[in-house]
Amino acid sequence: MKKTIYDSPLGKMTILADDRYLYGLWFNDQKYYGGHYNLDKIESGLTSQASKTIDWLNQFFAGQNPSYNKLKLKEQATEFQLRVYNALQKIPYGHTVTYKELSDVIQEGHAVKKNLSRAVGNAIGHNQILLIVPCHRVIGSNGSLTGYAGGLERKKALLRLERKSSNESNKSY
Repeated sequence: MKKTIYDSPLGKMTILADDRYLYGLWFNDQKYYGGHYNLDKIESGLTSQASKTIDWLNQFFAGQNPSYNKLKLKEQATEFQLRVYNALQKIPYGHTVTYKELSDVIQEGHAVKKNLSRAVGNAIGHNQILLIVPCHRVIGSNGSLTGYAGGLERKKALLRLERKSSNESNKSY
């Protein structure tokens, strides 16, 4: 496992990967940077998954909608968090959903649904693979921008990038 620095248009990011899996992608100044990993003790270097992640990021920041197919993600997360992250990856590029809508999606098939918006928000806040697991696409129930570990200005910029690229006519931020 090695770490690689990526200089994105929104700030430096750290990629944590080995040749098989991508374990993390963080903005270097974000909340929960590094997740469960002690990044200071991890050697710098470029792995094949880090290289694929860089290709994905270059396409993403160029306003394209890159495919997740070549990336193999392996997050350290609870079963509930993994369900949330799986649902996040199904939000189409250029679209947004509310925490409540995401709560409903992860409970499909349950006879009695609960409002798990706070639990969903907590799981999203600890997402270790930003952008690729697109937690920036989740907004408040009133359409407001709320909570993003990378900061609300970045969230706003990411949604603008996707909306501009997809010609989506969602609420402007």
